[in-house]
Amino acid sequence: MNFRSSAVAAAAIASVPGLPIAQPLNGLYVGVGAGANLLQHEHFVDATGTASNASLASRIGFAGVVSLGFALPNGLRFEIEGDYRNNRFSQGRDLGFPAAAGGNEVKYGPMFNVLYDLSNIVPNPYFAPYVGVGVGYQWAHLSNFHVYGQGTGFPQITSDDTRGAIAYQAIIGGAAPIASVPGLALTAEYRFLGVGSRNYDVGTSVAPGVPQTFGRVKLGNDFNHAIMLGVRYNFGQSPPPPAPAPVATPAPAPARSYLVFFDWDKATLTDRARQIIKEASDNSTRVQYTRIEVNGYTDTSGTPRYNQGLSVRRADAVAGELVRNGVPRESISVTGFGDTHLLVSTGPGVREPQNRRVEIVIR
Repeated sequence: MNFRSSAVAAAAIASVPGLPIAQPLNGLYVGVGAGANLLQHEHFVDATGTASNASLASRIGFAGVVSLGFALPNGLRFEIEGDYRNNRFSQGRDLGFPAAAGGNEVKYGPMFNVLYDLSNIVPNPYFAPYVGVGVGYQWAHLSNFHVYGQGTGFPQITSDDTRGAIAYQAIIGGAAPIASVPGLALTAEYRFLGVGSRNYDVGTSVAPGVPQTFGRVKLGNDFNHAIMLGVRYNFGQSPPPPAPAPVATPAPAPARSYLVFFDWDKATLTDRARQIIKEASDNSTRVQYTRIEVNGYTDTSGTPRYNQGLSVRRADAVAGELVRNGVPRESISVTGFGDTHLLVSTGPGVREPQNRRVEIVIR
């Protein structure tokens, strides 16, 4: 489906009564979201500054964000957010000894995001997609962090340190409006967050009774994948304008002139002629009138004298039908004009159907 047909389909769906319509964001808005965060294995950085095989594995944890933004009419918007992530460590890998890990890594900090609403590119009446990128700063706190050799409980590495680093993120999401509250929408998002490497103060014990030594370990880039659901409220939204009340279309005024046509050299009424006369009779009761003129005409195929008589016979036939339909005879005037006053100008002796007529005029 091309863009044009997508837009037509969206417009057709949007016209269905009762469907919530995804309106573009306008001005100030706020949002909150929460969901699950997957923290990739964090590798220790060795003395040469490269990531080693040794790493820390963690369980799926919690993620939440609060944002304040402003949307421009062109679909571009800017927002600041505060976020929070919490993952529990589960295992140390490739440390040179079998190791279990415990404690949590808690991340939080501000981010500045630039987003773009795709509604103008991907028209959809009830789901508005968007994409965005962000940059900021994140503090990462090792809460009751410990790694210890499985079985013996030694060696041990512990820390409760907090360190920060530059962070960046990418956002893909969409919003579905809540019809009952203008400006309120449900949101669904995928967020990738990366945090730079950090140096942590740690304590190390190698065996029972051996004094703990202190030093530093460096954890490499911190990659997070979050799926979040949330709500967003746009202060710039207003209720959609009510549908305009249908304007009563005045009934058309009854016609005051009717044409009845005849076969060549005939003064008898066809079924279509009787329908037209009935319409004229009915409409005469809906308007004020002083008289009804019934004027007969012919084409030029006969002599003027013959045509004059034929035009009168035709007018009399129409007048009689009007009377049968309830029109008072005294209000009807009958005149024959023969082959004068042609509707279609012709020469003599021409059988022109448009000239073989009777005109009913309501005065």
